[in-house]
Amino acid sequence: MQNILIVVDMQNDFIDGALGTAEAQAIVPKVAEKIRNFYGRVIFTRDTHEENYMETQEGKNLPVPHCIRGTEGWQICDALRDYCKEQPVDKVTFGSSELAALLTAENEKETVASVTLVGLCTDICVISNALLAKAFLPETKIIVDASCCAGVTPESHHTALKAMQVCQISVENEE
Repeated sequence: MQNILIVVDMQNDFIDGALGTAEAQAIVPKVAEKIRNFYGRVIFTRDTHEENYMETQEGKNLPVPHCIRGTEGWQICDALRDYCKEQPVDKVTFGSSELAALLTAENEKETVASVTLVGLCTDICVISNALLAKAFLPETKIIVDASCCAGVTPESHHTALKAMQVCQISVENEE
């Protein structure tokens, strides 16, 4: 049995860059501690957009260029970069089909006992990937550590946590 920790989009643009927030900055040390104390595989995801971001559907709905491949804002933040031991899963959408396939393959090799998610943003990419994990590994315990997540706003963070609980995702360390 194995445990997997998914560190969702802990990138400069979401922490102190184009879409950064005080709440995102505040969780960085907590995420670092979570990774240090985690026994199992750690997988980072990285929101990834191209130069044509503003022409995409997301760019039209959120007209703030961010996480453009190769930029400083796209990089995993310095405080966590050393914990990223394997190539991050670059995701071009909120929820990553590549991550879902990776989790499925891992479960076929050795049963995945739990998948824990931390990171940004609770109400967009964390919830999307938690629900994908639940869909692809329905008998695996899916956990979100609320103290290691931040949303676009504190209100939307709490709304997402409640939605995940209804979908049988375990929410731990909720304020």
